[in-house]
Amino acid sequence: MIDLLLSVLFFNVILILFKLFEKYQVDNFQAIIINYIIAGSCGYFMLENRPKPVEILEFDFLPFAVVIGLFFIVVFNLLATGAQKVGLAISTIANKMSVILPVIASIILYGDSIKAIKIIGILLALGSVFLSSIEKGKLSFDKQYLWIIIVIFLGQGVADILFNYAQQHYVSNDQSPLFFAVLFYSAFISGCVLLTIQIIRGKEKVRSKKLLKNIIWGIAVGIPNYLTLFFFFRALESGFFESSQAYPILNMGVIVISALSGWIIFKEKLNLMNWLGILISMIAIAAISLG
Repeated sequence: MIDLLLSVLFFNVILILFKLFEKYQVDNFQAIIINYIIAGSCGYFMLENRPKPVEILEFDFLPFAVVIGLFFIVVFNLLATGAQKVGLAISTIANKMSVILPVIASIILYGDSIKAIKIIGILLALGSVFLSSIEKGKLSFDKQYLWIIIVIFLGQGVADILFNYAQQHYVSNDQSPLFFAVLFYSAFISGCVLLTIQIIRGKEKVRSKKLLKNIIWGIAVGIPNYLTLFFFFRALESGFFESSQAYPILNMGVIVISALSGWIIFKEKLNLMNWLGILISMIAIAAISLG
């Protein structure tokens, strides 16, 4: 339980840092790319016996780490695009609603229990995502960008399923730092490729004056990013919660704490629907935990 709580708290630290990006004019994409190499390095230096690069190719989890890393950077970029094209609220809902995919996968693949109270909790969780995200009572968007919502939903869901599958079958506790290192390095390399493409297309620029700032903020994000994944992996390994419980609890915990942090630290206004969503999130956490 402590591991899952720490994962929620460190994820919230990341969200707070993201919120400060705008204030300090940090380039989101470049800082995120730096974040991945820092997070990967955290995993690498946590290893007691560091394998040679050639030896890493022999590990069975390698394909999973590479693919998940690719999903990480793609989903992040689509979240940024989605925020611009369809709105932050809808992009957030698509991202958080994806939790239903690893839950279904856990029940089918690993025989996680199906109890009425757990099902009720999951349904409440999905409702709370909607309520805590809406700003003006309704959601509308240009239907030509529907594909963005679908890819965010599927991309995040598939990444979670693959992460859970690798944890269940291929990654032991002592191998987890290496697994994380490969995963984050894969995201870093994928991000560099995408950045290069955007620079060539004239959609991104690397300015020397801002580069140091982006690196510093990337480092600040990279450490809690690693710790979020590290503690969530330990929570899954502990068996205290089934994976069909851990994923919704993580998402709901992030919603509750991030909303309260925004309200307290950044003086963000929460409407009645948002408060209702937070309340339902807490009820959902309790129901899923008991399930």
